[in-house]
Amino acid sequence: MSFWSSIPSKEKMDSKSAKKSDSVSSWYSKLKHPRLNIIKGQEPSPGQDRSNSVVRQNAEFAYLNPGAASSASIASSISMNDDDVLARSNVALIFHSDAQIDIPSDKEESCDRKQWSSPVEFLLSCISMSVGLGNVWRFPTVAYENGGGAFLIPYLIVLTFIGRPLYFMELALGQFSSYGGVKTWKIVPAFKGVGFGQTFGAWSIVTYYCSLMAITVFYFVQSFSSVLPWSVCDPAWSNDLCVDSSGNFSISNISNAQSSSEQYFYNYVLNHYENIDDGIGLPDWRLAICLLFCWVILFLTLAKGVQSSGKVAYFTALFPYVVLITLLIRGLTLPGSLTGIMYFITPKWEKLLEAKVWYNAVVQSFFSMSVGTGSMQMFSSFNNFKHNIYRDAWIISIADTFTSLLAGFTIFGILGYLAHELNTDIESVVRSGSGLAFVSYPDIIAKFNFAPQVFAVLFFLMMFTLGVGSAAGFTGGVITVICDQFPKLKKIYITLAICIIGYLIGLVYITPGGQWILELVDYFGAGFVIFILVIIETIAINWIYGMPNLVRDIDFMLDTKLGIYWKFCWAFFIPISLSSILIYSLFELPLPTVGGISFPSIAYVCGWMLPAIALSFIPIGFIHAVYCSQESTLFEKVRSTFRAKPSWAPKNEVYRKEWLKMKNF
Repeated sequence: MSFWSSIPSKEKMDSKSAKKSDSVSSWYSKLKHPRLNIIKGQEPSPGQDRSNSVVRQNAEFAYLNPGAASSASIASSISMNDDDVLARSNVALIFHSDAQIDIPSDKEESCDRKQWSSPVEFLLSCISMSVGLGNVWRFPTVAYENGGGAFLIPYLIVLTFIGRPLYFMELALGQFSSYGGVKTWKIVPAFKGVGFGQTFGAWSIVTYYCSLMAITVFYFVQSFSSVLPWSVCDPAWSNDLCVDSSGNFSISNISNAQSSSEQYFYNYVLNHYENIDDGIGLPDWRLAICLLFCWVILFLTLAKGVQSSGKVAYFTALFPYVVLITLLIRGLTLPGSLTGIMYFITPKWEKLLEAKVWYNAVVQSFFSMSVGTGSMQMFSSFNNFKHNIYRDAWIISIADTFTSLLAGFTIFGILGYLAHELNTDIESVVRSGSGLAFVSYPDIIAKFNFAPQVFAVLFFLMMFTLGVGSAAGFTGGVITVICDQFPKLKKIYITLAICIIGYLIGLVYITPGGQWILELVDYFGAGFVIFILVIIETIAINWIYGMPNLVRDIDFMLDTKLGIYWKFCWAFFIPISLSSILIYSLFELPLPTVGGISFPSIAYVCGWMLPAIALSFIPIGFIHAVYCSQESTLFEKVRSTFRAKPSWAPKNEVYRKEWLKMKNF
């Protein structure tokens, strides 16, 4: 039990609390039994106000019939409305079998909140959310930048002891409360700003995520050309160092050679700036159209909530595996591919001593599994209360790890082949960042002897579906937070507004300097922010609400008993390890660069503003929670924000009553 929850509450009901007293009288009137004896076994005197007796401080029992305990039902933490302070009276009521009580549930319902049509849709949606561009684009990139095989060891350790436990915890919080990423902080109201900060981080991710989807749409359209445009050097955008990607010959006589795929991406698609000292330029009109298409698809996917996105998940979750396995098989047939794979799986033990590697492993785990963004709470909030998320958490985390490794084998096999063709080291093959996804993959497709256009269409369709699955999860999390805060608003209007705003912001990323902004936002607005907020989230839930209380709630919901693995990770390993990595990393973690070139100073200042904004939600949320508290003194107001609200309970009436009964005993 946590420290704060062990402090006895001292709510005071004086003559000025007429409104609260009326609400108790209204609740009391729902008790359908002729006899009610109240307060410590003593029957109230004739004419005594029974409603006042119910809320009298330290009230304990209400006896309907002596000897009726065998059929008793317990009601504790009674809530007349969302956060009614009367619920803190800790009244335990024991009723006769024919007594009936309606324990009021939370009346705030999110706009148009529905449930998944089937458990399979939830599972596939989570897989589609977690198995996205983060696996195919970001994972090989981060592994490439952190020494290949040296990155695998910390990554797998982090997934086992940090990623999976956090994933399960967030799923459990959303399913237990039936709320999104902010409202779940009824569990510890003082930290509800963490939910808003995580929503900010999710929004930062989805704005640049869709720009990557726009690039995949552009490549998808170009794939219908009779000759893949990136397979040959075109004088319109290439230089003397360009080598056709469709060729099957070594070019050792050309130093600093670049494949046509690389020059096509940077020179033709992005019009990439080598620096942004003079600004980032204007959006490319071609990519602007592709970006608009992406947001239209997202709107159609999210317009009807889980009823529509669940159906899309059948395709977005399964189709990518077909394409990835096809590319892997093709890559293994090329010379040099095994060298690349060995680079991927061979660890450099000295790298394990670098805090940067561990920091990036944690960030990649968060990004890959989408923890720390509020998206998992959003997905599970639409589940049936008794849905087996324990099983799903294992399935999804294993699928996520498998996909990352599959993508890693595929991309490093391709890099090994490219290094062989260019007669150079793997580290020198291609630039990092999004270039791995839009240079290396297209390069291998260009070498297909049979119908490369077909494979190009399939690959970029896969990339787009991966993006839709993840972007729908991030955007849906933001929409759910707004719906939970403003339940009277129609969800379709909120969805439309979010998509329009997202499109306008996304135009920044499709400028010639857009990749610079993407790297900046990914570093400061996504990785750094989420890292800090997850530490605070874990400490608040497991040390303030209390890990025993969390385990009790999950055990009740899933009818199971969680083992020591989960308890150890939540209460000790995650907060201690993440805090240590963060502190150590702050002293030596390098600032982001693009191609080894540093950002202008003003860019770093703007970058640091992103975590500052996200973290500012925490004190703002705390002040708002204190202000909204119904306690009488400042001390009581502050203390109440560190206790779960009365409405932290199952929304379902039946499960709510059972949970209250279990909680009392």
